[in-house]
Amino acid sequence: MYKKFFGLRENPFNVNPDPRYLYPTRHIQEALACLTYGIQTRKGFVLLTGEVGTGKTTVLNKLLEWCSQEHIATAFMFNPRLSEAEFFDFMLADFGIPSDSTLKSRTLLRLNQWLLDQHQRGSRAILIVDEAQNLSADMLEEIRLLTNLETSTEKLLQIVLAGQPELEAKVNDPQLRQLRQRITLWAKTRPLTLLETHGYIKERLRIGGRAGEEIFSLAAIEVVHRHARGIPRIINLICEHALISAFVEHSKTVSEEIVEEVASDFDLQEIGAELASKAGNTGHPILVDHGLPQTVRPPSVHLSTVAGEQKN
Repeated sequence: MYKKFFGLRENPFNVNPDPRYLYPTRHIQEALACLTYGIQTRKGFVLLTGEVGTGKTTVLNKLLEWCSQEHIATAFMFNPRLSEAEFFDFMLADFGIPSDSTLKSRTLLRLNQWLLDQHQRGSRAILIVDEAQNLSADMLEEIRLLTNLETSTEKLLQIVLAGQPELEAKVNDPQLRQLRQRITLWAKTRPLTLLETHGYIKERLRIGGRAGEEIFSLAAIEVVHRHARGIPRIINLICEHALISAFVEHSKTVSEEIVEEVASDFDLQEIGAELASKAGNTGHPILVDHGLPQTVRPPSVHLSTVAGEQKN
């Protein structure tokens, strides 16, 4: 509706986890590096956690894109609310492993033989489970046992678990201590800083086809960041509706007043405050590999300062 008005080819603030729109902040780059390193070095278990809307699934889609380029076999479990039998059936089907038996023993034998064949050909296999916070303790234990499929020197199957902060609580449960001990790498997505929000909005508009003057004023971006608390999904929601409102008003620029009105319509003040409270929990470091030091998050910078620096 507004694309032609703003000179866009496509909707730049679509909430779909399109890897083309992944904005490479330092934390996102570290998360991707952590995941790819874990796969390349056959670490076994890698975790990716973060608050709702901070880009976990987009990171996973970027990882899947990389795996495809590297010819790595993948099984992507996007809905873990399955029974044990359904989970294994889905996994084998996504790996492309034919199986005509519902017996767990036959399924595991089939999977093990397929993994050995992959290993002999020099190939790797990755199981990626999104929304893993919804897995039961029993299912998490079943997944842990899959890492027992190995040779004398290497793991045959790498596993990536991604989920919301509730997943952190689950893997730290004493009942799952064996799983926790298998986790060698831990990546985490975080909300954007004000400076990153500015770059995020600008980059998505560029990918969407925008050329020329900025659509969002600096003041408008500051209001977007304040109400979204740096959560990319909420930034997309605000920006999408702000563009619609500006189009209706025949304004080529999104002002802070337009953003305030959109945030008020969606009660984003309350939503943002709740997410900020959750995101304030530091949890685990961005990258953990048996005692690697915690990375330091860069401080927020006021956009007026950034704009001044860019002019100099």
